[in-house]
Amino acid sequence: MTSVLLDSPKLNAPTIHKLDNGLTIIAEQMPVEAVNLNIWYNIGSAVEADAINGMAHFLEHMMFKGTPQLSAGEFERAIEERGAVTNAATSQEYTHYYITTAPKDFAALAPLQFEVVTNPQIEDTAFERERLVVLEEIRRSDDNPSRRTFRRAMETCFNCLPYRRPVLGPPGAIAQFTPQQMQSFHSQWYRPQTATAAVVGNLPVGELIEIVATAHAAAEENRHRSRPPVVSPPQFEPEPAFTEVVRREYTDARLQQARLILLWRVPGMMDLADTYALDMLAAVLGQGKMSRLFRDLREDRQLVTAIGASNVTKGVQGMFYIGAQLPSENVAEVEAAIAQHLERFRTELVAESDLARIRTKTANRFVFGNERPSDRANLYGYYYSQMQDLEPALTYTERLQAVTAEDVRAAAQRYLTPDAFAMVVVHPEK
Repeated sequence: MTSVLLDSPKLNAPTIHKLDNGLTIIAEQMPVEAVNLNIWYNIGSAVEADAINGMAHFLEHMMFKGTPQLSAGEFERAIEERGAVTNAATSQEYTHYYITTAPKDFAALAPLQFEVVTNPQIEDTAFERERLVVLEEIRRSDDNPSRRTFRRAMETCFNCLPYRRPVLGPPGAIAQFTPQQMQSFHSQWYRPQTATAAVVGNLPVGELIEIVATAHAAAEENRHRSRPPVVSPPQFEPEPAFTEVVRREYTDARLQQARLILLWRVPGMMDLADTYALDMLAAVLGQGKMSRLFRDLREDRQLVTAIGASNVTKGVQGMFYIGAQLPSENVAEVEAAIAQHLERFRTELVAESDLARIRTKTANRFVFGNERPSDRANLYGYYYSQMQDLEPALTYTERLQAVTAEDVRAAAQRYLTPDAFAMVVVHPEK
């Protein structure tokens, strides 16, 4: 096993410690009277076959239904008795589970957290009961206008990559899952080699690492199912850039106003150096009340109710996303206005004052986002689980500070082509 103290900005000083069995522990002492343990698996819905789309998320639910060592509800009772909190989340490329507790209780609760994620029971009766909960979550997601629109955008942007599928899965697939399928999924993918345990709080780093390593070892000793041979996760390649305008139009009876979405395929984490200029472009274009789209289309011309831009960076490929909520009769005018704004980025240099504003906001948000143990554990766990590297997390502000106006223009010219992108328009029923 090895430990490495990373060179990083003064604000952060995480230690990376690798166990012989493959588990990575990232630990940092922080003078706040709490400890957050965040266990990240670089496994999400992207590894699922179409027939089991939704399995990773369903499994997240079943993690809290007991183990051979813990009866159902025992973990939550131990958490609540100590005033701690726990939760979990699933995405395309990761699933993570966390607890936040007082430092004095961490040694007692960490073993329970590892037991829960290592040895879920996945018992038939609980499985059938939780299936209904997951199906209800899908129904509530379908009732959310923003989620419905985003799902259509993802389906339009990606033809092959698993990002086009919903993390929750389709109801028809969920209805067919069996406990045995889920047990196999867990045994296959939930391994120490796919896990990163980020732990931050007010205990010495050596003590944090020892507690986590001991808790993990105890859970592994309790393992009640054998693991199948290691299978590598599926490998994906970025999809080619659009070669024409791909337009999709829908009608949604539950909308009060139309939605307009413009999409470009852009680099992801595999080409991280190419993402910083796009992040800066998105911020100047459509993030905050000082952004160009907000000031022009919402404040000055009042053509939209809401508008924004994001550079969504995923593992294999990213998506540059411009979205607006607006009256249907304004769609054509707003589409033309967005095109004019993008043309300015392709032909003109962004003002230094705009770049300075985004740099300051980014630097401050990095500081604000490091105030709690959970903030730092999330930062470390996400980046390490996805990239096996913390430097991109700790140097993001520096990388953005180095972006020039010429970099932004070059990114717009290269990636935000005016005659090749995807568009989704969703109209309310008349």
